[in-house]
Amino acid sequence: MKNKIRLASLAIVMSVGYSYLNTAQAQNQGWNEGTKLEDAEVVVEKSRVIELPQAARNYEKFRINPPQIGDRNVRYRFNDYRLPSQDIELQMRVLTIKQDELTKLYGNYLKAGLGNYGSLYLKGYFHNKRSDVASYGAQVSHISSSRGPVDKDNSAVSNSDISLNGERYLKGFTVGGDLKYGREKRYFYGYEPLVDGAEVDRDTIKQVFNRVQAQGFFHNQTSGAPFLYKANARVQYINDAYDMSESNFAVDLRSEYGIDELSAFKVDADLSFLSHQDSSSVSRGFFKVHAAYERKLNALRLTLGAKVAYTGDDVNSTRNFNVYPMVQLGLEPVEGNLLIYGGIGGDLERTTLYSLTQENPYLAPNVQVADVNKGLELYGGFQANIANYVHLNGRVAYQNFRNLYFFNNNAADPSKFDLIYDDGVTNVFNVFAEASFNYSDEIRLGLKADYNSYNTDDLEQPFHRPELMASVYGTYNFYDKILFNSELYYIGDSFGQITQMDGTTVLRQTDSIIDLNLKADYRFTNNFTVFLMANNIFGKKYERFVNYPNKSVNLLGGVTYSF
Repeated sequence: MKNKIRLASLAIVMSVGYSYLNTAQAQNQGWNEGTKLEDAEVVVEKSRVIELPQAARNYEKFRINPPQIGDRNVRYRFNDYRLPSQDIELQMRVLTIKQDELTKLYGNYLKAGLGNYGSLYLKGYFHNKRSDVASYGAQVSHISSSRGPVDKDNSAVSNSDISLNGERYLKGFTVGGDLKYGREKRYFYGYEPLVDGAEVDRDTIKQVFNRVQAQGFFHNQTSGAPFLYKANARVQYINDAYDMSESNFAVDLRSEYGIDELSAFKVDADLSFLSHQDSSSVSRGFFKVHAAYERKLNALRLTLGAKVAYTGDDVNSTRNFNVYPMVQLGLEPVEGNLLIYGGIGGDLERTTLYSLTQENPYLAPNVQVADVNKGLELYGGFQANIANYVHLNGRVAYQNFRNLYFFNNNAADPSKFDLIYDDGVTNVFNVFAEASFNYSDEIRLGLKADYNSYNTDDLEQPFHRPELMASVYGTYNFYDKILFNSELYYIGDSFGQITQMDGTTVLRQTDSIIDLNLKADYRFTNNFTVFLMANNIFGKKYERFVNYPNKSVNLLGGVTYSF
């Protein structure tokens, strides 16, 4: 069909070309002969009709059936191909990164030293090293002076302690405890001078304290749980050379439940059963519960709560049952750096012979001990951090006390001290200030001052309670080679009352105390260090308690071995 169309098209083109050629020739002849071209008409007629035959369309002239699917059992054969062994040394080197070595820890040390006044100093500290499972250790110490500031060995002193401690870290839980034993030997050298040069029998003025403390605790304070708690149970026991003994079983609980990120609820509880054996037997119960709600309101910090406390004392018409409302309002304009606060509250403080004899070891036998009742306290203060180096703390308070104890010289033996109480309410105006500067591990400076103005109701003076106690301290680490420590402290004067032979009393005033202590350690190696301690550098035999002068300059030097 395509060939027929091509032939027809060629015939038309040749016909038109032939006519055009004749016309061109005639025009040339006419132009040459000067004749006129006549009109001509060419007619092309297409009369042929091209018809194509119909194509036959045949489907599925033959059909192929799909093959039938049958069951096929395929068998696999596994052959273990082994290469022949070849003794070839491959010179291959694996590049690794060198692990950083851990800094060696010296968790144990022994110290020994000698000084004037026949002083002997021994101390040992033993503890396990890097462990995320448990922490345990032991400490021993002994310091003694065979001579003292009065009548040589009549004012000797000796202190020895040994303790064991341990903690076990469980999943979200810590359990531990400690055991301590201490022995303290002193002499009542604050006696009045004897007439005719008579000597004091040393055995009659000796005092020996034996102290035992055992406690166990458990807490989850590192678990990050919303409810945090710490429970502690302890037993304290003390006896002396005058057949005095005291045993105290105490339990305390500290808990906090975080309601959300802005509020929390706290509950603290204290329980104590105490038995005191002296010329008579005394049992003293104690119980206290403190509940408080804390809330953050932007920059405001609000605490609302109350304390309920009970004491079994019957000294000086004691109030056995007490309730103390607690309100505190704080303002934190710069979070974490400045807090200004104020509030109202009160407290009942447990008092034991275990702690009193640590404060004043020259107590007389058969003293009456009572818990301190802080009935009302109005306070305000601030806490500030400056550039993470300077920390400031200040507090002002007006307090009302019942059964606030004072030390006064015993009427029969002024070398011993009685516990006396104000019959009414003792008002105290307190100002506390503290500032510290810490720069890395090199320089540390600090200042602390505590001022108390006592207004007694019945007592003539606040016996042996100075108004002002202050201290300035500092440490300097020189290239981890030399370590300096210094402390300058001040204790204001106080009063004691001496009963003379005729029954009259005389007030005795102690001098103000200014004491400077220095200590220097020089490290020869990581294991060996020598040290020198100088106490009371000004050499003043001051009296903290009436008739009890302190040592003059006391030097002590020795060596430390760490391992």
